[in-house]
Amino acid sequence: MDESVVRQSLVDLLTKDQAHVGARKALAGVRPEHRHTRPRPEEHSVWEQLEHLRIAQEDILRYTLDVDGSWRSPEWPAGYWPAPGATVSEAAWAASLAGFFAGLEETVALARNPAVDLTARIPHGEGRTYLRQVLLIADHNAYHLAQLVAARKALGDWPA
Repeated sequence: MDESVVRQSLVDLLTKDQAHVGARKALAGVRPEHRHTRPRPEEHSVWEQLEHLRIAQEDILRYTLDVDGSWRSPEWPAGYWPAPGATVSEAAWAASLAGFFAGLEETVALARNPAVDLTARIPHGEGRTYLRQVLLIADHNAYHLAQLVAARKALGDWPA
């Protein structure tokens, strides 16, 4: 099997609009007045989804790359979500977007890195492989980006 095909497939899964909307499209042009609005009381706002995506992606990535054991995951579940009902400032929105996309680019770099054997077990990873971690990020992102798009549609904040 051509390893470069696998690596490029992972990059495409993480970054492109394929079977689902990609992150850039899902997050483009969200109107500020809709960022913290929940479409229904039991659903998360766009802001809550974005911040959860950022936090979870960072946790998975830091855990994967942690060679010295210093990374500590947030408390589950509260540490993976912003405070319910919180409004988001422009600065916090921009920081969350930047953090999410920086983590995504770092995940892409991991997938592309020929020095990393994607099928190798992570030394501290309880049997997990680098491939599993990249796929976990892609899967988790796709799931929550779909929820984010659904929230935007329900709020009338999705391009026609």
